[in-house]
Amino acid sequence: MKRKTLFIINPISGGKKKDGVPQLIGKYLDVEATIVFTNRVSHASEVAASAINNYDLIVAVGGDGTVNEVASALVGSNAVLGIIPCGSGNGLARFLGIPMDMQQAIEHLNTGRIATIDSAQANGKPFFNMAGMGFDAHISEVFAHGKKRGFITYIKSSLQEILKYRPQTYHLEIDGIKHSYKAFMLSFANSSQYGNNAHISPQASVQDGLIDVCIIKPFPLYRFPELGIRMFTKTTSGSKFVEIIKGRHIIIKRDTPGPMHLDGEPEMTGNEVEINVLPGSLKVIVGNSFK
Repeated sequence: MKRKTLFIINPISGGKKKDGVPQLIGKYLDVEATIVFTNRVSHASEVAASAINNYDLIVAVGGDGTVNEVASALVGSNAVLGIIPCGSGNGLARFLGIPMDMQQAIEHLNTGRIATIDSAQANGKPFFNMAGMGFDAHISEVFAHGKKRGFITYIKSSLQEILKYRPQTYHLEIDGIKHSYKAFMLSFANSSQYGNNAHISPQASVQDGLIDVCIIKPFPLYRFPELGIRMFTKTTSGSKFVEIIKGRHIIIKRDTPGPMHLDGEPEMTGNEVEINVLPGSLKVIVGNSFK
């Protein structure tokens, strides 16, 4: 039986034009599809929510933020998420082994297998790939207000901001066990990577019912390139500046409110944040290399 398919396209994600996407869908998808272009924040989530009972496959065309919006509406439903990666990092798509080439990603929707993966919530708001506090949340906020998108812009922002950023103290409770850290940043990893194959928690799994709490401790600035190399070689766990603790229920307390990012999209949060895992809550088409 042919799947009824809906494509939800974010026209501005990753700074890449999407004008030619409908033509590619028409040429390489084996079934007819409905296509909707978003025009505002949360539009993708609204469209997906209204489509759950009418479509079998709902495809997010964009970056991790677009995937978050669409997937948030599909959690706990029978609808299947498809991803055509068109963002700056495409962290979840890369982790799931989805082709980065647009044509190949569309063709893969015809034959790709369906897997069930975990999602998570921070103060009730969903994330699927990565959430974070500290430096990466600060950079996400700076990046979101910039005029240019893309990986190079993200790197430039990071290098500019790292000189003035100061670590903060965090009090964590992970499955009932309390910890306190002064940290450069905290990453809450469902998948292993931020995007662009930069892996903060190489052993993370989207099917283990756990979130990897990655504590990046203060480090001398001259060691920053080393940490970058470790991320791209999947060896962060070997750094003395990185500690990883797996957990199902995480409470974070900090002295002052501040930004947090959910799948790269920043928002202001209070002094306390609670993270929970929703095991096996999302159906998604994965790539051939996903295990």
